[in-house]
Amino acid sequence: MTLDLALSVARSGLRLLDRQMARTADDIANAGTDGHTRKIIEGKALSAEGIGIGVRSLPVARDVDLALQAAEMRAGGDVAGAALRTDLLAAVETAHGRPEDGDSIGGLLSALRADFISLREAPEDPIRRSAVVSAAGDLAARFNGVSTALEHTRQAAHDALVDEATAANAALAEIAGLTVDIRRELAAGRTAADLEDKRDLALGRLAESLDISVIRGNMGDVTIVARGGMVLPLDGAPAFSVTPATVGVGAWHGGAGTLPGLMLRGEDVTRRVIGGRMAAAAELRDLTLPRMQAELDLAAAHTAARFEAQGLRLFTDAAGTVPDVSLPYPGGPMLGFAAAISVSSAVAADPRLVRDGTHAVVAAPGGATAFTPNVPGGPTGFATLLDRVLDFTFGANVATGSAQPAIPTGGLGPDGTLVSALSGLASLESYGGALVAAQSGARAEAEAARDRASALGDLLGTRMQQRSGVDVDKEVAAMVELQNAYTINARVIATIQAMWDALFGAVR
Repeated sequence: MTLDLALSVARSGLRLLDRQMARTADDIANAGTDGHTRKIIEGKALSAEGIGIGVRSLPVARDVDLALQAAEMRAGGDVAGAALRTDLLAAVETAHGRPEDGDSIGGLLSALRADFISLREAPEDPIRRSAVVSAAGDLAARFNGVSTALEHTRQAAHDALVDEATAANAALAEIAGLTVDIRRELAAGRTAADLEDKRDLALGRLAESLDISVIRGNMGDVTIVARGGMVLPLDGAPAFSVTPATVGVGAWHGGAGTLPGLMLRGEDVTRRVIGGRMAAAAELRDLTLPRMQAELDLAAAHTAARFEAQGLRLFTDAAGTVPDVSLPYPGGPMLGFAAAISVSSAVAADPRLVRDGTHAVVAAPGGATAFTPNVPGGPTGFATLLDRVLDFTFGANVATGSAQPAIPTGGLGPDGTLVSALSGLASLESYGGALVAAQSGARAEAEAARDRASALGDLLGTRMQQRSGVDVDKEVAAMVELQNAYTINARVIATIQAMWDALFGAVR
């Protein structure tokens, strides 16, 4: 090896070490920067005819575990979706009241029965009659309040779906722009590692909207596939769209429904999107909240109907009508009844009717037995209606030996496609208690899911930081090693320089 070649080899080593030291310093400086990953610069040995001629610096590359990164992004989407469900369902839980305080639907039904029991002990007491009417008003108001909360929450879910479409489009546009920049840098032989970090941050934001998989190409290209097989376009134009709309109790999505869907370039993908806030918002709007509304409407309608069956029209809608619970829920009188239920104007005006009855009942096979109301001026101790209410309205039977009409579990929702899990509950109090437990508990379930996903996300984030993040202590140690290598290369150059000086001295 000639002195010229030895000098060239040593100088190439110094250039590689110089770049590696600059890389290490940059990693240390950006240790706290969001999304920054550890970078590496490797050298490639050069030779000619079997003789080493130096080392060439390779482009800066990221030291990233892509599988771990994908798992972390999926966990982030799970956290975002569960957090949205938790936030929206909190309003429903609040509207139901606190069961332990006795002001939930189940508790108010029990309180109403207790007031009827108290009135049965003294049917002539006007204060006790007024107490029954007041308790009935509290129950109707609770039905109204929960129904309003469900309607507002469903509207919020639709608005969230609109917002998520906008957020996903913004993330896709940013990813598309960064991909163009990355391809340009790589084509020019330059590094694009920092741009790839920025693109990963945008991919993480997109993963919060919906579950995605990222397929990476050799020249900086990426293909984004949403779970369910949807390939997301990266041409910079908006991909998702949802039309803003007012969500009414009778609105639904799909078929002849009036609610707009989540569109991907003109194709309705509402039922195909999985994971993230998009799927959570769509599920709440189209499945969870309409089912809750149906359960609430059924509870209100069957409460009114069971009083009606015994001769007391205690609850009606604004028109004074009691819904026919034998009709299907979709498009029928039970749809939205929880929002309209109130104490009938006749009973509110004359509380004596809770003792005397409002109308006669004709006996029917499988139905209630015959009943004749107390006549005006009749006995103040009239208790026939009160016994019927306590034995049958609040009981599992409409008459001795005849079961109450079952509260439906299928054919629910505005389109009749939803199913409730509240089955086998014969009495009003048992159905009301189960309804409150299920609907109030939905928020706690969502919160528990969020906490589990968050714990997993934190674990994956920690491992990702350990594997691909910047460890300042390790980088400082690496800097010391590079410094030692730099010193040795400098000594080689100094030695070669001394040999050149000796050679020139000998020539002179």
